[in-house]
Amino acid sequence: MSQAEPTAREKATAEGEATAETVPGAPRRLRSLGLFRSELTLTFRRWRTVALLGVPAAVPVLIGIAVRIETSGGGTVGGGGPEGAGGPAFVAQITNNGLFLVFAALAATLPVFLPMAVGVIAGDSVAGEASAGTLRYLLVAPAGRTRLLFAKFAAVCAFCLVATLVVAVSAFAVGALFFPLGEVTTISGVPISFAEGLWRAVLISVVVAASLTGLAAIGLFVSTLTGSGVAAMASTVGLLIVVQILDSVPQLDAIHPYLFTHHWLSFADLMREPVLWDEVLKNLGLQGAYAAVFGSAAWARFTTKDITA
Repeated sequence: MSQAEPTAREKATAEGEATAETVPGAPRRLRSLGLFRSELTLTFRRWRTVALLGVPAAVPVLIGIAVRIETSGGGTVGGGGPEGAGGPAFVAQITNNGLFLVFAALAATLPVFLPMAVGVIAGDSVAGEASAGTLRYLLVAPAGRTRLLFAKFAAVCAFCLVATLVVAVSAFAVGALFFPLGEVTTISGVPISFAEGLWRAVLISVVVAASLTGLAAIGLFVSTLTGSGVAAMASTVGLLIVVQILDSVPQLDAIHPYLFTHHWLSFADLMREPVLWDEVLKNLGLQGAYAAVFGSAAWARFTTKDITA
């Protein structure tokens, strides 16, 4: 961690405390806001974060170029029926409407690229600062462990949203450049207006970001268990891989509904007409349960951990 990072924290904390002194009755809320702002600054100013955002952002570019080259050569993009083993065949519809590149890119990045990026950020959130020695600096200031942990989790969730939107915006730009835009035919075969399709793309992006909050809580908990940022990141990503393997084994279908990855591709139901909410709500509920359980475990660990020694 660079020497500039404590300076950024000091400024954010000082600004929050100075504002709190001039606004009676709201010091705790403003200090929490200062902590959150500091966490956002530290998260998104790192070159590592830029690289983690750049990799999934490149996926829709590669998909768009590949589809463009294949179709310009007189071929057709395969995809079977409306649904396949990995979800709806969005790729097959990209040539008809560039907006489908958004859905195809999210479906392609959600199983691997997005969760790995979140695993790195979440795993390093506490352990990285502990190994660099800046965590003790933070706790000398009147931050409070609970507020600090909440600010870190909120910053990781913000990264989930930003990473998802980066993929969606990149896909929309490439789709608009290479393919026509217009009326959208849902995977149910019912046409909807382009404005409605665009709204559903935004909604799907938010749902995909929310789908990553369970992993974010797990990574935060793992990060409180060790003082090594590399170990925390590797453990979180390794756990993600193990869970995905378990989710792909048919003999373990009894536990599949309880794995945080199982309902990730349920966002496809938002592209039906009418929208089917059952699987989407199951996914959001499961992510909320993981966030509550592992967030509580992280709080219990962090508030009792000997950090200043």
